[in-house]
Amino acid sequence: MKQPMKKDKGTYHHGNLADSLLDAVDEIASQFGLEAVTLRACAKKIGVSPSSAFRHYADKRDLLTAFATRALLQLSATLSAANARATKDNNDALLAVGVAYVKFAIDKPAFFRAMWNKETLYTQDERYVAAADELSAHLKRGFADTIIDADPDALSPEELLAWSSVHGLANLFVDGPVGDQQSRKQKLAMATDMLNALKPALVSRSE
Repeated sequence: MKQPMKKDKGTYHHGNLADSLLDAVDEIASQFGLEAVTLRACAKKIGVSPSSAFRHYADKRDLLTAFATRALLQLSATLSAANARATKDNNDALLAVGVAYVKFAIDKPAFFRAMWNKETLYTQDERYVAAADELSAHLKRGFADTIIDADPDALSPEELLAWSSVHGLANLFVDGPVGDQQSRKQKLAMATDMLNALKPALVSRSE
């Protein structure tokens, strides 16, 4: 049975312990992989007792669900910010949002891996579902408002093409064979080239 994420947000000498534990997840998972994450390891990482950690998260799955929720929300905010900056500067919003998606994965691989790693999550958790729905709404709404969209409640073929392209490339960078010997700058250049190649199949809002 699903254990809900704890709502106790007590403050410790580290600040907000619940958030500090999520920071520890990021550090451990980025270095050793998600499988290395435990509540005890995270508690040790930030210098608190395991019992303190268990006041906030019932178990490892609960902790990873909170971490995945944070990841989904941050990706949503990243895409919105990329669109806003591109619009303000009169730049290509589709290109900006697509590159921002790939950049998020490169810079935050633990977040990227955790978001939909369903076997490690309580996928019916209310906060996780809300965060997933928020990101999905961004992508259904013209790939974060960058391409023409007739139905904001469904994924059009164009939206699906844009999303699967950037997510697939991001996955190839994070866990696949592409870009192993490439710098971050080179990987982002590859993402830019791919998106430029994709544009003829999409109708940008700026056109």
